[in-house]
Amino acid sequence: MAIKDILLLGNPILYEKSEPVQPEEIPSLLPKIELMFDTVIDFRNKYGTGRAIAAPQVGLLKRIICLNTDKRVAMINPELSNLSTEMFEIWDDCMSFPNLLVKVMRHKKLTISFFDLKWERQTWHLEDDMAELIQHEYDHLDGILATQLAIDNQSFRWKA
Repeated sequence: MAIKDILLLGNPILYEKSEPVQPEEIPSLLPKIELMFDTVIDFRNKYGTGRAIAAPQVGLLKRIICLNTDKRVAMINPELSNLSTEMFEIWDDCMSFPNLLVKVMRHKKLTISFFDLKWERQTWHLEDDMAELIQHEYDHLDGILATQLAIDNQSFRWKA
């Protein structure tokens, strides 16, 4: 299993906005996407957490999220819509700062539309922990980290 180093908090690439993927780029991106999936598994083996990764976290400024929960799904050029007005508070963690938790507010429900690796449009309706996960990863595509969304200056703590 090949893995990619995850960029850590403070790396300037993490604060840049990612570019959309063009259909003709998919074949050349497949090895990088596979590396992203392997990197999630490696992180999970080391830290006991990790369900998804956004391309900027491995230095690839493309709009790609690799979700590795019950199945592996590459989300290409995702778009969020129908964000609920109902919000919830959560201690967010991140592969780019593996020992830090940040308290943020997230939308309880949302819709995500994206292209899969066959360039077929997918639309999912998510809520609760999956909605939170997707918001976190989507923020990475726009160069936003959970540390920037902290509720207040007391919304940080080290993992026990």
